[in-house]
Amino acid sequence: RLELDPERLQAVEERMQALHATARKYRLPPEQLSDELLARRQQLDDLQAAQDINKVLAREAASRAAYLTLAQHLSGARKVAAEALSAAVTNAMQGLSMAGGTFAVALHPLEEGQSHGLEQIEFLVAGHAGVSPRPLARVASGGELARISLAISVITSEAAPTPTLIFDEVDTGIGGAVAEVVGRRLQELGRSRQVLCVTHLPQVAAQAGTHLLVSKETSKDDKKAGGDNGGPVTRSRIRTLDTDGRVQETARMLGGTTV
Repeated sequence: RLELDPERLQAVEERMQALHATARKYRLPPEQLSDELLARRQQLDDLQAAQDINKVLAREAASRAAYLTLAQHLSGARKVAAEALSAAVTNAMQGLSMAGGTFAVALHPLEEGQSHGLEQIEFLVAGHAGVSPRPLARVASGGELARISLAISVITSEAAPTPTLIFDEVDTGIGGAVAEVVGRRLQELGRSRQVLCVTHLPQVAAQAGTHLLVSKETSKDDKKAGGDNGGPVTRSRIRTLDTDGRVQETARMLGGTTV
């Protein structure tokens, strides 16, 4: 006969929770915690063995000097890249119905060096001429964010050639002529690489080389897919539209539920 000990069970559960919490803290699988513990103990032993404080200070100074050398090199590269990215995005904005707008990359020095370097990076934007660039996260509208995001994605993909670009509703917050401009830009990109774009705008969808229609269908009763009890099941369906289908779907997107 098996007898359960509630106190023992609670102790084991708490121990398991502690192990998983520690594993998450150090970003390790739980089974690697024992090896990590041995490594940490060895590090502690090495520190305790360093009796000469001067040697420890010398090692700290050497490490700091090496860090500063690398961090300053990174800062220099960032400055060059920031200027190039600012100019490229500003130029791209002119063709995305943001004439006169500017984009800038600000490098804010930090009092203490961090693991990511000696400065904090911030994107600044002015949506039109006559205003000073301000933090992108504070001043850009949904439509401006969509177009700037498109410009940045295109430019960075050119730095490291990417065969496929995926845009998930990059046209959020825009419409009309601006949507058509964005659609044409996506079409241009599609001539040199594969571009997948999720959109609800007919002006964008009409520019695509291939139109895939995503729809949801709910069955009334499906025991096989819904489990032993059956019940309604919702499935997503993707269908490639032919020429007539594209005309119908584009008209539906323009007009609503009926054409």
